[in-house]
Amino acid sequence: MTCVEGSCFSNVNVFRKDPILCFLFVISGAFKFRGACNAIFSLNKDQADKGVVTHSSGNHAAALALAADLRDIPAYVVIPNNAPNCKIQNVIRYSGQITYSQPTLQSRETTTTKIMQETGAVLIHPYNDVRIISGQGTIALELLEQAPEIDTIIVPISGGGLISGVALAAKSINPSIRILAAEPCGANDAALSKAAGEIVKLPETNTIADGLRASLGSLTWPVVRDLVDAVITVEDQEIIEATKLCYEVLKVVVEPSGAIGLAAVLSDSFLNNPAWKDSNHVGIVLSGGNLDLGVLWDSICGL
Repeated sequence: MTCVEGSCFSNVNVFRKDPILCFLFVISGAFKFRGACNAIFSLNKDQADKGVVTHSSGNHAAALALAADLRDIPAYVVIPNNAPNCKIQNVIRYSGQITYSQPTLQSRETTTTKIMQETGAVLIHPYNDVRIISGQGTIALELLEQAPEIDTIIVPISGGGLISGVALAAKSINPSIRILAAEPCGANDAALSKAAGEIVKLPETNTIADGLRASLGSLTWPVVRDLVDAVITVEDQEIIEATKLCYEVLKVVVEPSGAIGLAAVLSDSFLNNPAWKDSNHVGIVLSGGNLDLGVLWDSICGL
């Protein structure tokens, strides 16, 4: 096991001996720090002095707040009022200035626009931004540098920033590599979009994976459409079982959104699909570990 930029690359998987890239060890607790840093440090001084603004359910919010703090500029963060407390605390820890919105995309975007108008801050969208996509793509560069034999990479999908960056980078190195998206059945807009050949937006989502409830963007959709080979959807119970395995076997703290790639690998949809029988070296991205553990501590204290 070797550590790279705060992430951990493990060659130990009790199921398939597959490489796992763990972004729960990054300082902000998720992969989002890569894209946020790329975006923040690409701003010129005039832009940076006005600060940055974003909307996020938590991981991008914390990553942007931390990156902005490193550059000593303000970060205005719009967070839905149902976001996990641990993710809210991360934003506060990194000096982000929080404004709460209703838990709808329309409310998040309207609140963000108002802050932009009031402050002049630069919008750093959580996924529909070329700087964010490029930053997330460095994941694939490191993964394939350390394990060039990988023939398949499985990546969580939501707004598509992570998988777009990974797909663009990985296929530039190895055009034949297979990129598979892992998505909750209760937020399966990417799977529906791939099937329809156009962006499909869901009226609502229902999944334990709170970080995977966004919709594809205008920049990410063409990449997902053209470079992502397939979308594997899994039920919440499968995500929960994969999360438990990460705790019990790999001994790492992973949030459900981050464990969905492992859930996909262990699903019948993947294991019994003849189209993927030649996926012999699979890379799995565990994308984050920001999870409220209050219930766990309460249960331990109650023993």
